[in-house]
Order: sequence, then structure tokens, then C-alpha cells
Amino acid sequence: MDRLELKALGKINLGLDVLGRRENGYHDVRMVMQTVYLYDRIIMKKSKTPGIRLETNLYYLPVNENNLAYQAAQMLMDEFHMEEGVSIQLDKHIPVAAGMAGGSSNAAAVLFGMNRMFSLGLSQKELMERGVKLGADVPYCIMRGTVLAEGIGEILTPLSPMPKCYVLIAKPAISVSTKMVYEKLDSHEIEDHPDIDGILAGLKAGDLKKVAGSMGNVLERVTVDAYPVIDQIKKMMIKEGALNAMMSGSGPTVFGIFEEKATARKAADAIRDARLTKQVYVTNIHNARRKR
Repeated sequence: MDRLELKALGKINLGLDVLGRRENGYHDVRMVMQTVYLYDRIIMKKSKTPGIRLETNLYYLPVNENNLAYQAAQMLMDEFHMEEGVSIQLDKHIPVAAGMAGGSSNAAAVLFGMNRMFSLGLSQKELMERGVKLGADVPYCIMRGTVLAEGIGEILTPLSPMPKCYVLIAKPAISVSTKMVYEKLDSHEIEDHPDIDGILAGLKAGDLKKVAGSMGNVLERVTVDAYPVIDQIKKMMIKEGALNAMMSGSGPTVFGIFEEKATARKAADAIRDARLTKQVYVTNIHNARRKR
């Protein structure tokens, strides 16, 4: 196989709780992650010339070892002493620095692609063990679907699939540093924790309203204080018919859960008309097929 085309899917957090901070600076979390059908397209080609060539449609993204996709390819090339090279074309659509794991998803796709294209024989578990060295979200982006993430995000438990729904995604014209948000969060001051168990119960029962009603993200207290537009978008989504709306990850992307596509599209139009953001997408969830 000399050429491979892949879809690197984004994610939202249905629930995000922070339980404490470790001595090494990492935070212990308890999150419910959900893949959505908003994706970056990645085209990989073998090259007889050694090394990695990375291109992207966004001029401001690095195309060297500062890009997670490049790092993923380099990791496997070094480990397996590859003499051939690879070119990677990265067509970005997932909002950047947005709390949707775009970079992690790109790294996950490249790990998967390198494994398949060069016949490395690594299992999903083995890819995930390598992925966590690149970032805490990478193993999840390899697994995909509806998943409970614990530890620093690397302990993953597949859950009952998210009930069918439509997701409105809106990313305001700001970028948020995940590192900054976590550094400003004092886990000892958190009094109102998200109802993660309520989300799990809703998923098990296939009850979309229960899932949506239990959603919560402790990082909102930091990011919303700095960027009030996040709260404005949340309120507009709910006003326009969302079962609930929440910031994804460390933000600033906001998503709303809708039962009907037409209602989600109407809400998207309202957000555009209010000029809260230009990056607005209506999509659906992606439930991974699990091996039984």
C-alpha cells in the first residue's frame, strides 16, 4: 500500500471533571468523550526519499517536529528503523486550538496510517500505548466513540453508544491555551462537580435527555471568565432549542445537543446572524464499532 486517505475525527466532552493535581503538574480527570463527524482529511504517501514531508492548508500551522502528526510519523520511523519516507497532506477542518482534539486526532490517524501502510503489525492497544507519549487525548482518538476517560485521560473504558442526535458546534474567533486553563484551575476550589454518573446512566438507558441534562465542564469557570462570548453562545443555543449546551474541553468551542437537525440549523443561523462566530457546523455523532 503506497497511498492512504484517512479521516481524523474531532471530539467533544459530554462531561469533564477534574479530581486533583499530581506533583508532576498533570491533572487527574474523569471525562466522557464523544467522537463527532467533523474531521480533518489526511492523505499519506510512501516515498523512496527518507524522512517526513508534511503539508497543510493552514499557513500558520507548523510542518515540522512541532506538529503532532509529524511527531507520530517520526516515532514509528525511529522505532522501526524505516529507510523509506512518507509525505503527509493535512487538510484541516476541525477548529484549531478549540478543545476538540484536532491535533491529537491527526496524530492518531498518522499512527494508524503508518501502521497500516508499512505493515508494522501493531494492535490498537499497542498504538494507544505509543500515542499517550504524544498527548493524553491521542489514545482516545485512536479508540473513538463514547468513552469514559480517567487518570490523565489515558485510562479508557468504552461506554454504551450515545443516542442519535445532532450536534451544533460553534467556535468563536479566539484561541485558548489548554495549559493556561489547567494552570488557573484550582481543583480544591471546585464545589459544583459535573454529574458524570448521570451521563453514564443516561447512556446505559439510551436516554438522550438524561445525558444532555447531566452535562457539565469544570473548566468553564476559567475559560468563560476570560471569554464571556462562550457563555453568550451557550445561552443562544439553549434559547434556540438545544437540550443543553456546553464548552468542549478547555474551549473555546461550544456545542449544543439537538433532537432535530432543522432546529440545529436554525440555531446555527441565529449564531451567525448575531455575529458571535463564523465557524459554525451542524453535524452528528460517530459511534465506533466495537469488536465483540
